[in-house]
Amino acid sequence: MTKILLSLHVLAAIIAIGPVTVAASMFPPAVRQAAPAGVGTAALLHRICRVYAKVGLTVPLLGFATAAAMGVLGSGWLVTSIALTAAAAGILIAFVLPRQEELLGRLKDEQAVDRRSTARLAMFTGVFNLLWATVTVLMIVRPGSTTGA
Repeated sequence: MTKILLSLHVLAAIIAIGPVTVAASMFPPAVRQAAPAGVGTAALLHRICRVYAKVGLTVPLLGFATAAAMGVLGSGWLVTSIALTAAAAGILIAFVLPRQEELLGRLKDEQAVDRRSTARLAMFTGVFNLLWATVTVLMIVRPGSTTGA
């Protein structure tokens, strides 16, 4: 059962988190390049972020189930990964998605979008992506693990 849970957890991470990281990274340049009336690409990227963020909720759920099955819930690398995952989710919910919505609103209202706004969004997106990259490394390396990985 552990192998099935681990496989589902990894697949969920690839399928759900991957598109969010890519779409969120592509959003600021898409907004900068969009003509006032041409919001199609930016709107699509925002929708991908919203939908896959919801699908991404399966990743920590499957992760907890996998960790419980493996008996590693108290491991330092896992606790750190959980904290970093929570931080990434918080940044996505509190900063990335709302700023994307705000910029889309400006484009739809044919208002100018300043570079500072897109740069700030890119910064939050970069932090989100960096947190996920760190979690991925922790999941692979697992400091203190006795598996030899």
